[in-house]
Amino acid sequence: MTFFYALDILGTIAFAISGALSAMNRRLDLFGIFIIAFVTSIGGGTIRDVLIGNTPVSWMQNTVNMYLIISVTAFSILFRNKLDYLKKSLFLFDTIGLGIFTIIGVESGIRAGLEPIVSIALGTMTGCFGGVIRDTLCNEIPVIFRKEIYATASIAGGVCFMILYTLQIDENIIYISTTLLIIAIRLLVVKYKVSLPQFIVNK
Repeated sequence: MTFFYALDILGTIAFAISGALSAMNRRLDLFGIFIIAFVTSIGGGTIRDVLIGNTPVSWMQNTVNMYLIISVTAFSILFRNKLDYLKKSLFLFDTIGLGIFTIIGVESGIRAGLEPIVSIALGTMTGCFGGVIRDTLCNEIPVIFRKEIYATASIAGGVCFMILYTLQIDENIIYISTTLLIIAIRLLVVKYKVSLPQFIVNK
């Protein structure tokens, strides 16, 4: 197992738990929980693969991810009472998933021969759009569109990835550094309540 593939597995697990917790917080039924966990895990990657013409998309080619999502979701349901402070758990797993899937998206853009700015955008989509679909289905305004810094952290991680890649740093160091940067940004902005400005049109 390559380090890159291991990160993909970890990201899938993190987003599956994030989706399952979000669905349980909304008191969805069993089917709804599995659906939300599934789309949270594969939503961003599906959009990424379609955009770069990688079809059938990755989760259709590798069914391990499907079984993994089902298993992780079942685990989350069975041990939901052990996952103390669900809101904190949801934030943690969502942040981990964001960091990991951002670098997977950037790496996919590089492998497809895309320009750096496009690769960064692809990484942001991969990291954020599973959460967008999750929040939309749960009847919430997606966190990416609120004042909370989310996509900005993903973009910062993508820029860091491209800089380190240009400097020809070891790829494993790039993966770890970029993921930790995104997670650190998310943790710090929430702890210190940093947010982007909001603009309101005066009527």
